[in-house]
Amino acid sequence: MANSPQAKKRARQNEARATVNKTRRSRIRTFLRKVEEAIASGDKDAAAAALRAAQPELMRGVTKGVFHKNTASRKVSRLAARVKALG
Repeated sequence: MANSPQAKKRARQNEARATVNKTRRSRIRTFLRKVEEAIASGDKDAAAAALRAAQPELMRGVTKGVFHKNTASRKVSRLAARVKALG
């Protein structure tokens, strides 16, 4: 348990940040799931549109510190390749 005032404040801040990061990560996963579902359905136009919507969300997650830059780039690259392969 935190004893000093600074440690107590830090614990409160960590809890608040964890909540924000959790919602942000969940939102990004929702966008990624929409791309996956469009790919699974075989609809190239829907998949491309979903990918265009997911890309900035993923990169926003990078700037907010939720994902590492290379992780987001890898996900976008692999999804883009799968969308391209639909045609």
